[in-house]
Parts: sequence; structure tokens; C-alpha cells
Amino acid sequence: MRDILKKALTIAGSDSGGGAGIQADLKTFISRGVYGMSVITALTSQNTMGVQGIFEIEADFVGKQIDSIMTDIGADIWKIGMLGNEDIIRIVSNKVKQYNIQNLVLDPVMVAKSGDPLLRDEAQDALISQLIPLAYVITPNIFEAEVLSGVKINSIEDMQDAAEKIFALGVKQIIVKGGHLNINKYATDLLYDGNNFIEYRSKYIQTKNTHGSGCTFASAIAAELAKGNKILNVIQIAKAYITILIKNSQKLNIGHGHGPLNHYLGQSLNLDLKIVEVVKKKD
Repeated sequence: MRDILKKALTIAGSDSGGGAGIQADLKTFISRGVYGMSVITALTSQNTMGVQGIFEIEADFVGKQIDSIMTDIGADIWKIGMLGNEDIIRIVSNKVKQYNIQNLVLDPVMVAKSGDPLLRDEAQDALISQLIPLAYVITPNIFEAEVLSGVKINSIEDMQDAAEKIFALGVKQIIVKGGHLNINKYATDLLYDGNNFIEYRSKYIQTKNTHGSGCTFASAIAAELAKGNKILNVIQIAKAYITILIKNSQKLNIGHGHGPLNHYLGQSLNLDLKIVEVVKKKD
């Protein structure tokens, strides 16, 4: 029987340390029960301490990888991560239009956990003008949301302001990840759909092992959307998933810097959605 599993395509960079990028995406797809495929946009020399080098793939070859997948296997959803430069953004945007991709999760990867830049400055305008308007949901962290909105974020109110400005760029849903803000001992993510703000809160976990958390969260969202879940439930599931993986990351304790998440736990994980509090607020 064909097409038993839903299919998810990740378009992103490769992390040689295995904690983020393509590697984190595929681990997440497996543990969330979808078939994962990959288009690699860049090779990184990377570990838990930082990024030592980046080798960008030729934009035309990125396009060929996409064509290989879409002309044979197809995909129920695309998840986009690190793109690196303007040429790759242009190619990927054109392919989104060519294959009429409606389910598109965009994680606007700009900076690594170590602070190393992963998107050239001149490519930011292309990301904003060409790709963001094509996305169903965009998942910036605090720092990325500040760049995209021009809003300095220190509070939930700032997150709301930034979300409104990014929504105006043409995306259908925006989830601002607030894991870098410890607000009343909670890590709060904020979803905005143009009408309502929905807060997703979980207890803040103090750990250095969060490498690849943004990639993992976006990939979990993609997997749940591919399975047909609605966005409000999708975010709660993804939030519960990432919270449990971060909480148990100390059991791996890999490397000397920002260690990876415990994706292995996810394969046998029964999610307790009660660890995520959902609060809906009117705009």
C-alpha cells in the first residue's frame, strides 16, 4: 500500500555535530511519525561549541534536489530552515510557486545558538519580500523577530507588537518563540493569526543543552500539520514535545558547549499536553 505515512520535506543546512539543521529535522520527523526527506542548502563545520565553517551549495543544485523529490515522491509539507544567501532564497521561492506549496513552515534561521551568523545580511530583504509571504506559518525566535519587525523584545507585549508587524509581511500564522525570555519562570511562545493572540506556556527549564531546539520545534509543527492537525493543537503538541526533549537533554550531555536535545526519547513518547498552558487573548 502506498502513501501510508505523510511526507515532510526539510530544506536546510547540515549540522556536522548532528544537533540542529537537517539532522534535527529528520530525527523529529521520525519521532513524530512522518516520512522525512531533505534538501541540503549548506554544509557546516559545526559542533556544540559553535560554527567553524560554512560551505554553501550552489543555488541551482538546491533546485535540482527539490525537483528530484517533487517529481517522484512528493511532499505533504515543506519545512524551510537555513538558506544562507539570496540566490538560494530566490530558487526556493520559485520552487514553492512552481509546486504550489500551501503547507509551508518557515523557520527564518539567521543566527546560530553560538551567535555565529547563518544568513547573509543582504539576504534578509529577499527572505522578507520573496519567501515570508508564501509561508503558512513562520517560527522566529526573539532575536529573529526583532530583526524582522524592528521591535526590541523584552516582554509579552513586545512579542505581540513584533508579531503584528511580521504578520503584515504576508504570512498566515506567526509563532514568536519566547524560550530566551524567562517570564515569571515560564517559557512562553506567542501565536498570532491576525485576529487573536494565543500564549503557550511551559515551565522554564534552566539548561545549556538547547542546540537545535528551534529546528526541532519547527519540524514538529510541520509533522503535525502534515498529519492534518489544526494549528492551535499543532503548536500545543510541538511545545509539549520540545519541552520534554529539553527537560531530558541532560541525559545525553554531548559535547562541551550547547548540547543537543534528546530526540531518542521522542520515538516512544506519549505526550502530556497538560504541561503546556494555552491562553487565548483578543487582539
